[in-house]
Amino acid sequence: MRIRYKKWARPELEASPFYIDEPEKIKGRWKTQFEKANMPLHLELGCGKGQFISKLAVENQNINYLAIDLVDAMLGLAKRNIEEVYNRKNKEPKNVLITRFDIERIFLILDKQDEIERIYINFCNPWPRGKHRKKRLTHTRQLEKYKQFLKQDGEIYFKTDDNELFEASLEYFDESGFEVIKKTYDLHQNPIFEKNIETEHEKMFTSEGIKIKACIAKLKC
Repeated sequence: MRIRYKKWARPELEASPFYIDEPEKIKGRWKTQFEKANMPLHLELGCGKGQFISKLAVENQNINYLAIDLVDAMLGLAKRNIEEVYNRKNKEPKNVLITRFDIERIFLILDKQDEIERIYINFCNPWPRGKHRKKRLTHTRQLEKYKQFLKQDGEIYFKTDDNELFEASLEYFDESGFEVIKKTYDLHQNPIFEKNIETEHEKMFTSEGIKIKACIAKLKC
C-alpha cells in the first residue's frame, strides 16, 4: 500500500516508548525489551497502519508482540492506532513493540534466542510477476529465513485475498518443512482461527465480495 509522506511520523516514532529505532542491536534480546520478558513472543510482518496488531495485542495481555513495517508513515499511523486502542481500554501498550526494517533481511534482527512462537502475515503483496515472486513474504526463500528464529513448533497465520498467492503459498510451506494444519478458502464462512481480527484490507475485499483465504502452517518437528 502506498502512503503519503508524513513529516510528523519520524519525530513521533523516535519519542515513542514502544518504538525500536535500531532493531539490529536487539537481535537475540527482544524478550528483554518487554516489561514481562517471560511471556510468549509473536510477530507481525508488514503491520501497515497497525489496526490488526493494536486490537490483537490489547486483547491478549499475556503475549508480547513485535510488529514490523518498512515505511515511517505507516509506522507513525500504527503508533497512533495502538495508542488509541489502548487508551480506550485504559491500558498502557507494554506488550507491543514496533520497528522499521526490511522484511527481506529480517534475519539481521532476529535469531533462535528470540523464540518467536507465531508469525502473522496479512494480505501481503502478491507479487504476481514471475521474476518478483521471490519477494513474497510466504515464498520458500523467506520461509527459510523465518526458520532461523521461529521456535521448533512455531506457527504462521496467513490471510490473503489472492487465489494464486494462496495456492502457491501452500506449496511453499510444504517445500520449507511446514505442515498446513488448517486452511480455508472462505474464512468468514469457515473460520479456522479462535477469533478473527479483520484488517483494513480484509474489510475492503469482503465488501467487494472477495472471499478471504487463510491457513495455519506449523513448523514440523
